[in-house]
Amino acid sequence: MMGGANSNELYDRFFAFWRTLPGWRAAGAVNHTSVGRRYLATGLVFFLIGGLLAMAIRSQLATAGGVELGNDTYNQLVTMHGTTMMFLFAVPVMEGFAIYLIPKMIGARDLPFPRLSAFSYWCYLFGGIFLYLSFLFDAAPDGGWFMYLPLNSKLFSPGMGADFWLLGVTFVEVSALSAAIELIVAILKTRAPGMSMGRMPLFAWYILVVAFMILFGFPPLILGSILLELERNFGFVFFDPERGGDPLLWQHLFWIFGHPEVYIIFLPAAGIVTMVVETFARRPVVGYAWVVAAVIATGFLSFGLWVHHMYTAGIPRLSLSFFSAASMAVAIPSGIQVFAWIATLWYGRPVMALPLLYVFGFLFTFVLGGLTGVMVALVPFDAQVHDTHFVVAHLHYVLFGGMVFPLIAGIYYWLPLLTGGNVSVGVGKIGFWLVFSGFQLTFLPMHLTGLVGMPRRVYTYPEGLGWEWLNLFSTAGGFLLAAGIAAVAVDLYLRFRPGENGKRNPWGAGTLEWGLRLPVPPFNFISIPPVTGRYPLWDQQGTIEASERGEHFLGDPSAARRETIGTSAGDAIPEQVIRLPHQSWEPWWAAVAGIIALAGILAGRYWLSGLAGMALVAVFFVWAWRAAYRDSPARIEAGAGLHLPNQSSSGQAPGLWGTRLALVSSAIVFASLLFAYYFLWTVSPPWPPSFFKVEAAMNAPLLALLLLIAGTLVLWTAVAANRRGAYRRFRLGLAVTFVLGAAYPFLMLDWLADAYPERGGHVYLSLVHILHGYLWFHLFFSLAAIGFAIARSWKGHIDSERRLEVDVATGLWHYAVVVALIVYAVVFVSPHLV
Repeated sequence: MMGGANSNELYDRFFAFWRTLPGWRAAGAVNHTSVGRRYLATGLVFFLIGGLLAMAIRSQLATAGGVELGNDTYNQLVTMHGTTMMFLFAVPVMEGFAIYLIPKMIGARDLPFPRLSAFSYWCYLFGGIFLYLSFLFDAAPDGGWFMYLPLNSKLFSPGMGADFWLLGVTFVEVSALSAAIELIVAILKTRAPGMSMGRMPLFAWYILVVAFMILFGFPPLILGSILLELERNFGFVFFDPERGGDPLLWQHLFWIFGHPEVYIIFLPAAGIVTMVVETFARRPVVGYAWVVAAVIATGFLSFGLWVHHMYTAGIPRLSLSFFSAASMAVAIPSGIQVFAWIATLWYGRPVMALPLLYVFGFLFTFVLGGLTGVMVALVPFDAQVHDTHFVVAHLHYVLFGGMVFPLIAGIYYWLPLLTGGNVSVGVGKIGFWLVFSGFQLTFLPMHLTGLVGMPRRVYTYPEGLGWEWLNLFSTAGGFLLAAGIAAVAVDLYLRFRPGENGKRNPWGAGTLEWGLRLPVPPFNFISIPPVTGRYPLWDQQGTIEASERGEHFLGDPSAARRETIGTSAGDAIPEQVIRLPHQSWEPWWAAVAGIIALAGILAGRYWLSGLAGMALVAVFFVWAWRAAYRDSPARIEAGAGLHLPNQSSSGQAPGLWGTRLALVSSAIVFASLLFAYYFLWTVSPPWPPSFFKVEAAMNAPLLALLLLIAGTLVLWTAVAANRRGAYRRFRLGLAVTFVLGAAYPFLMLDWLADAYPERGGHVYLSLVHILHGYLWFHLFFSLAAIGFAIARSWKGHIDSERRLEVDVATGLWHYAVVVALIVYAVVFVSPHLV
């Protein structure tokens, strides 16, 4: 604390080095408040665009025999509507909410990797623009937002539409994974001192589970998109039955992502509902531990449901029974949450407000959607309504009802933080009733439309089938719903206009974000307050005032550094000071290089993709070089009598946690690739093909594998030398490891060219090439990390205490070696044993 300084003086001093630069330079801001607001604004824009596409679709179906759009245009609009709502709106807007709120809610000044969150936003924005540029080239994807095969193979979709989808969605998925890693590390490692896992706000629990679901659920789709793009344009084969592939593999990879995606969308919305309910009920949520258990159970069970969407794909009935049971079982944790909300309102003293009104709309709509969800979980019923408008109605009841109503409730609830002023109802209530009634009128009749036989994805239909009046009602309801969304948009626009600053905590909430002054400062807290309960503003009188006076952690601005406290994952015991970067353009340049690389692939200009890839590596090198702060002391005065190590010397650095989580995500890609290998083995006997002799092909790969093992032993001795302070031996050992690792791909490249010259002749050959490509990709990054560590040590940035770069490089190398062992066992040992 600064002696004699009042809160306003401290505020001004912190603001001087935390502020966002004005004008065009604000685009380089990496502060979580700025990034979160960008996510929310961009997601809402995509929501409006997707809504306009939906209105065009409903206009086409309003009457029998509609010919306004035509088949091709209608398929493009349906595909882009689904893609927009699922990939460009639902997940990104909820991640934006989390990026904006989580640090404020858990008592941190920022996310642990501000540049990573900025990078994730630019990937999201550029990926979305990339997708919509397809309309300018008359090549919008038209094969459905699920991209089923063989419809989207090169044979049946020869244009660039499917390629736009595969490349653009993959870039957006990278964005989602980056944000998920950021949020996991933030929640586990940057909570306020004393905020144990059992004291976290429930919204943080929801986001933590969802971030792990993204970490495990998105990689299979990324792999599927890469495999399909390789098959379409690079001569590989994975889904072509004539060469040993199977289009059903795409469905498995897609729905391993797709059904958890439903709960990835729903759970953050449920977290918003929880926060709104407990605030306006004026009491803590009933059954905190039960709600946490239900959220974790929902995340776990959601990964056992992917065949729920494949009941009519010819899978054996016995297998379907297990997935049907799991589909019904997931209703149990969802019901626990619903009853916890109802009980909280029942035993509280509810105060009616606009956010709570949207929560009531959510409860009514989501429960109806849950009932139809249990219906389609039953295999015989699903077989009858599969690919009808009944499924369309169910999907919108659980996604729109389960996500959009809570989203609007959350926007109104946290509007004072977002705008810096007090909330005003305005036309908000009118907007609610228009949205609620319009939604019911749109999608309730669709259940009947599906039950009387109207299939999905048909652009026109004849008269006399009994569908006309139902479709007319749905279209009228769609326009009513659009009017309601417009009313909400106008109301929010009026609220975001500059005005008087609002008072703190206008709702009387109990969590930390409501203790911030308005407008919210870029550093959140003048000093980081300790937490002794789940609702600090209700239970700890005076803690915010003391924080404003700089009496808690990191309350001294004299060092002029952006810092936050790092705590232990379980009990939130202070263990490090995390230094944070100032504004940076590296995330923007990295995203630009990435999107140029994708554009080069799309255009067939692979030299451009190569140049952009090298530029991306260079940007990441500069990014990593600037991430370490040589001027930071080994131990920093953190307040409350504590002197804590900086992150580079703590052994629990966020960068190390982030690397491990990234490797977990990559391991899911690898596991999905192995699943593809063994799945195709079962459908493409004999395996390996008769032209491949296993015994004759094992010698060169075995020699290359021994080089990696030798490199591992040398690396261990180098790490030990660094801990003893023998830095010259340390650098020599890293250099030897680098050389041994670099020799591996050269040995294997010649061998692959001789042993497997025709990678597209059979699916087995393509799988062998892609398995080794995956290995080389990780080996390249491990070698880059080793080279980076050598350079850092040469410049004196690494020593026996500051060894973060060494730990990261070691982890990447070990992962690459483990992958090499598994690839050798899968490709050479397992076929030989069989």
